[in-house]
Amino acid sequence: MFTISHFETPCAEHMNDQILQMVVDYLTDISTVAIAPSNPLYSVYQYAIGYEVHLYLEALGGSKGVAVELIVAMDDEEPSKVIGFLLYLPVKDDPEACGLAYMAVHASHRRQGVARAMVQEMVSRYPHAELTCAVGKVACFESMGFQVLGARGPQVLMNTRDHSTGGLMGVLDTAPIYSSVEVRQIHTYLLQKHGKRAMVDAEKQRDRHLDQMTAKAKAFVRERLG
Repeated sequence: MFTISHFETPCAEHMNDQILQMVVDYLTDISTVAIAPSNPLYSVYQYAIGYEVHLYLEALGGSKGVAVELIVAMDDEEPSKVIGFLLYLPVKDDPEACGLAYMAVHASHRRQGVARAMVQEMVSRYPHAELTCAVGKVACFESMGFQVLGARGPQVLMNTRDHSTGGLMGVLDTAPIYSSVEVRQIHTYLLQKHGKRAMVDAEKQRDRHLDQMTAKAKAFVRERLG
């Protein structure tokens, strides 16, 4: 079994470390790019998405000017072990609304109701909840009370209601991460390791995959909504 905890201020460092490790381990599930581990660019996104989540964890408590809340699932048998996390952003001017930003469940504890329990905790606080997910996860979120609203890039837009909130959701500017010295250093290392042709191919592979996911999401929504 597991225990669900809610945080509006920064949590303990050992919890942050485990959350960030889950981001690295389950990047394909967490990132909207859904990049495969076989792609040489995978390590770039591991760093970038990991740093994104790190910044949001730091922003708990309002220190960066955006509202951030966190739900963590802990293993009852190992009370210090994080087995799942859900980070979401409350919407300004709409006290009932929020947007799910990142969620992951440890592979050893999947299909045990952890994700459902975390989502229910979020919705109990903010009943007008929105998220985006890959087509393959739509049925799972429908079983949790979400409905399809449309397509947003490579993902399907879902909400607990039949419309999005009219309020504004504050987000951090994470774009600079991708042009940071650290990302450039990782890219330079990969270039030296794999060669220019392989890296160009990796970018093309990523872009093709994104195009395929975008087309799939649009086709799914078109069929679902008519």
